[in-house]
Amino acid sequence: MTKRIKKTAVMFVCLGNICRSPTAHGVFAALVDRVGLHDSISIESSGTSGWHIGESPDSRSSQAALQRGYDLSNLKGRAFSAEDFNHYDYILTMDRANLKAVQALRPAGYVGELALFLDFSSSQQVTEVPDPYYGGAKGFDTVLDLVEDGCAGLLNHIKQHRS
Repeated sequence: MTKRIKKTAVMFVCLGNICRSPTAHGVFAALVDRVGLHDSISIESSGTSGWHIGESPDSRSSQAALQRGYDLSNLKGRAFSAEDFNHYDYILTMDRANLKAVQALRPAGYVGELALFLDFSSSQQVTEVPDPYYGGAKGFDTVLDLVEDGCAGLLNHIKQHRS
């Protein structure tokens, strides 16, 4: 009889769930697929605001991601809720403001990892993924650069710490 290993569940969180967290969701999903771990890792994204529930990612995020080979078209916005602590091993926020919002909902018994996403980045010079929503196209490329690096670090971390 084979021992079944529980999937590692990862949640990326930003404010609206239309730019940064769906980008991280799409990039990480592609990376996980590329290394053949899609049966071992589940991925979701959400926003602390709930403003864009059911909406597709921002078209600029989708376009920038597509130019690098990441498809965000199947993602829809959802709001983060306290219930998510029951399902996710890693809850990773894009910035300190969203970390603080999520920490306010954290139940006392949560044993997973609640942290800034870029804690997994190879470069500790930038600690937050900037919100590109009100900027130009360059901001979406910056987000992708940071997210690609953070996702690589996160995957390495998960592979090293999986039981």
